[in-house]
Amino acid sequence: MQANTDHIQSTHVGSLARPDALREVLRKRHEGEPYDEAEYHRLSKQAVNDIVRAQVKAGIDIVCDGEMSKVSYTSYVLHRFEGMSPGTGKQDRTTYPQQLTPPPDYLEHPDFAAWRAQTFGGPGAVTPPVCTGPIKYVDTAPVKEDIANLKAAGKRAKAPKLFMNSASPGVLAVFIPNVHYKTEDAYVADLADAMATEYEAITKAGIILQIDAPDVALSRHMRYGDQDDRTFLKTVARNVEAINHATRNIAPEMMRLHICWGNYGGPHTHDFPVSKLIRTLVRLRPRAFQFEGANPRHEHEWEDWKDAKLPDDLILIPGVVDSTNNFVEHPRLVAQRLLNYTGIVGRERVIAGSDCGFATWSPLNYQVQPTVAMAKLKATAEGAALATKQLWKRRPAAKKATTRKKSKAA
Repeated sequence: MQANTDHIQSTHVGSLARPDALREVLRKRHEGEPYDEAEYHRLSKQAVNDIVRAQVKAGIDIVCDGEMSKVSYTSYVLHRFEGMSPGTGKQDRTTYPQQLTPPPDYLEHPDFAAWRAQTFGGPGAVTPPVCTGPIKYVDTAPVKEDIANLKAAGKRAKAPKLFMNSASPGVLAVFIPNVHYKTEDAYVADLADAMATEYEAITKAGIILQIDAPDVALSRHMRYGDQDDRTFLKTVARNVEAINHATRNIAPEMMRLHICWGNYGGPHTHDFPVSKLIRTLVRLRPRAFQFEGANPRHEHEWEDWKDAKLPDDLILIPGVVDSTNNFVEHPRLVAQRLLNYTGIVGRERVIAGSDCGFATWSPLNYQVQPTVAMAKLKATAEGAALATKQLWKRRPAAKKATTRKKSKAA
């Protein structure tokens, strides 16, 4: 990631609403139903063109393909890996002990859990694949197609910069049950070797790689609730090392990493505090972190980033708009949030982002409606412009100020 030079740049986490026709094709493709492959490629390409143009129009500096070709930010690897089999829809914890558990805040608030399941659905609505054999990245055609579509759309829309999402080894291990590997460590290690293929393809194309790694935060309350803090931080450290291994051939400035605690508008009363994570996270090779900074459970954590000892080259991309509600943040509020972080690391090392994606799981009902999501992106860009005005605008010279006062008196 390149630091700011003359203005605060704007971006977001990645996923945006897919057109309805594409959503249906993605569902059929994922679930193994008959679908028109030519239609899938055509719809994906057109959707990327449209969404890149919309981001540029909203004023976003660093844009992506909106994950148009993917059913979700993890399950898409089913079509790229050897060793993955389609899920059965009967993936309970008896058959797959590694399966996710209901978050504690869901258990404490069953009325909320029932309402959310009925209104929006949840990750279970996209049956994840299952690891049934040795993992290998065998089909690079999909990522090459994604790269080609994004670069063509970016050129057409005159996008300033491009980024592309790719799952972390750790988050794949969290969301995709394993029945092949004897240990999770071995599973994560092979996932890291496999994902290196995708990471390198993206960066060699000149596109910024965003590694989606919510596993370093959300997995505590969604998977490893039985681990104490010390044990969980060892799990995080293992996943950090897996990312570093997978990116060993990539320049750090070509990467950024996304952290989150679960993209759902719920209580979040058991989220693992970022203050306990930063010391481990700063070991990562990617030199930019994108994280939740707008929702009511994490906005205060700018103080924790302030108190931490951060590397001099680390770029912060705080979420300045919430990805789970339909309020459109005022640009002045966006600017205020940005100024909290520029006060920590300076104006050159803060980029405006979103808390998470706006359409993480394509088949589900949207938490944030598509037009509202685009309005939030516009507010992100406008807020970044306001913060830029405050941080880069030169104050009038003292002589001119004196002249104005004299002429006024006269």
